[in-house]
Amino acid sequence: MIEYPVRVHRSDEGLAREDQLAWRLAALAADPAPVEPDVAAMVANRMIDDVAVAVASLSRAPVRAAVDQARCHPAAPGATVFGEERSLRVSPEWATWANGVAVRELDFHDTYLAAEYAHPGDNIPAILAVAQHLGVARRLS
Repeated sequence: MIEYPVRVHRSDEGLAREDQLAWRLAALAADPAPVEPDVAAMVANRMIDDVAVAVASLSRAPVRAAVDQARCHPAAPGATVFGEERSLRVSPEWATWANGVAVRELDFHDTYLAAEYAHPGDNIPAILAVAQHLGVARRLS
């Protein structure tokens, strides 16, 4: 397992793009390594959970505000925003923001019992947005 130290960097520190957490997550999302069937099934379960809570929260004010913000950042190829037309493509950062707000609005992670410090719902919107932007995400519908 590869471990990376993570800390906050000031914007004027000039952190190389390849050293940024988002870059490393993108590399992980695009990694062609084989995935075991039980791991693929768990990933599918996590995706279903995230999308379900996101859809349930689409009409809530914080989510609408995040979606409105994302709409101001169109990008090509870009990434999609939950609940919006598939033709709307925004920058991966803003898709992550809107989709992450949608996931977190109603998912309180009250049944997540793993030893890791973060729930998969904290990572899936970012990985999905990068994968869509890179053209490596399979269609979810």
